[in-house]
Amino acid sequence: MKTISKITNRITALTSKVFLIAVLFFAMTSINAQSENQKTNPIGVSSSLGTLKQINAGLLNVGYTEAGPSNGKAVILLHGWPYDIHSYHEVVPILVAKGYRVITPYLRGSGTTTFLSKDTFRNGQQAALANDIIALMDALKIDKAVIGGFDWGARTAVVMAALWPERLQGLVSVSGYLVVNLEANLKPLPPKAELGWWYQYYFATERGKLGYAQNTYEFNKQIWQIASPLWKFDKATYDQTAQSFDNPDHVAIVTHNYRWRQSLEAGESKYDSLEKRLAARPEIKVPTITIGSDFDGAFADGKAYRDKFTGKYEHRILKGIGHDVPQEDPKAFAQAIIDVDGFNKSKE
Repeated sequence: MKTISKITNRITALTSKVFLIAVLFFAMTSINAQSENQKTNPIGVSSSLGTLKQINAGLLNVGYTEAGPSNGKAVILLHGWPYDIHSYHEVVPILVAKGYRVITPYLRGSGTTTFLSKDTFRNGQQAALANDIIALMDALKIDKAVIGGFDWGARTAVVMAALWPERLQGLVSVSGYLVVNLEANLKPLPPKAELGWWYQYYFATERGKLGYAQNTYEFNKQIWQIASPLWKFDKATYDQTAQSFDNPDHVAIVTHNYRWRQSLEAGESKYDSLEKRLAARPEIKVPTITIGSDFDGAFADGKAYRDKFTGKYEHRILKGIGHDVPQEDPKAFAQAIIDVDGFNKSKE
């Protein structure tokens, strides 16, 4: 009987060990699965923007959100730097409620948008960014869309309107006509105006590039505060966007963009013909609404660029609003999108 009891105890002990090993195995499997999920879904996106998707388009695998009916009129919203698609998290629901199909892509160097090849030059020049959005429209089989943006997004939208007007149903541009003219950029501005572009000089140095890489989070938070001094955003709001700065190409794209503007680094020759057309300061014939804010200072009235828009046009001024117009005044920005689309309906 003692022998049987010993055998029973050993079996019980062995069974417990096997059970414990099994529990540890499944726990590790669960942890690994969560880790893999974090790798494939590195960014949490506000549900108000719709569904986060990925698509190969041109040189990129583009991360973008889509909301609204698939057969609705297309609206593409473009963010600036140092911002991301969450600038539109309150704009998108307003447009969806009006029946629009709203696409909000991460620009190159931001969020989940990545290059398809490690050998592609990390180019931040204006023609490259505009070409990205045309490639995205082609990939999504969108022939025409209303395009809206601010900062880099506004520049990209205006460049698209100048080079490919047939692809735009309408244009909403914060700060107006932002096409870069390299020759004009070589001319110095008054000291007060130069002070506002301090970060461009910082990025022109290797110390600046290294400093931006090491302090991206705090650096960009400071830009938000300077560009929108009356906007009391909270930490959660900033952190939602700050995730997108972890993109592996972010620093390279940002620093090249500003160095290219100052003719300190070259662009790519394949864009030379497009840049030549842009250097001629082409008129924008697409129906347009431009928006001026406190960020624009003396240029908020839009008079400096009024003559560049020769189609149906309207300028709006938002007082007490800084640079991130769609996030600071989402109703006004959404209404501009709806109204510029109405410019086309009034012709019918």
